[in-house]
Formats: sequence, C-alpha cells, structure tokens
Amino acid sequence: MFLSFKQLISSSFFLGVFILALSHPASAFAAEGSSENAVRPADNPVSSSVDRAVNEAADRAGVLKSFVGSNRGELIASYDEQKAQHEILFYMGVTLLVFVLLTAGFGIAMGMLGKEVFVQHMVCAGITVFLTVAHAIVAMVWFYPF
Repeated sequence: MFLSFKQLISSSFFLGVFILALSHPASAFAAEGSSENAVRPADNPVSSSVDRAVNEAADRAGVLKSFVGSNRGELIASYDEQKAQHEILFYMGVTLLVFVLLTAGFGIAMGMLGKEVFVQHMVCAGITVFLTVAHAIVAMVWFYPF
C-alpha cells in the first residue's frame, strides 16, 4: 500500500514528535530509571549553547522592542498614519505634475503658436511654485528624521 505525500509527511512528523517526546529526559514518557543516567542541561554543552543563544536573542528582541514600541496597536496606528501622509504627498505630487505640464503647455502655446495665454501661464506657474514648496516642506517635516 502506497501513502500519499501528505500522509507520509504528517505521519513522519507525528512519529518524530513522539520519538522526541520519549527521548527527552524530562518527559513524562521517559523511563523511570533514566533520570539518573540523563544528561543534565548544565552538563550538556549543546543545550547550554542553545540556552545562551536563546537568551541573546531575547536580549536583542528587547532592544528592538524598545526602538519599535511595545504595543502592536501602536505600530498599526503609526502605519495607518504614515500611509495617510504618503497618500497626501502623492496627491500633492500628482497635482504638481499636472500644473507643471499645464505651465509648459501654456508656455509652448505662447512662444511657438503665438497664443494669448500669458495670464493662464503665470497662474499655473504660481500654483506650481506654491505646490513645489509646500510638497518639499511637508515631506521634510513628516519624513526627514525617518
């Protein structure tokens, strides 16, 4: 009888967990006389190095947690706030791009085609300069210190 791949993986997993549970010295399934022969965690160099690595990882996580924040809700709130700020800057940038193109179009129409669109050209140029300065200031205030 052939086992499917999924059945083979799940049976191998549970067999491995069962063997690991039986071989662990602190297990309830371990033989009663094996506690004297068991290697204590302090005597086992592998488990002590693993314990040290776990403690170092916990220390690193604590350091990162102090920088990031202690609450996941705070992270989500700051992400939502930053997303809204990015959207505002995006819309300002799109409007700025439209006004740059309008200003260039009016300038070309005046210079090459002789159209009388000087006032429109100057209004679009003024809005373009205003949006450029506002976009730069808002971006620096919101995102300069990262």
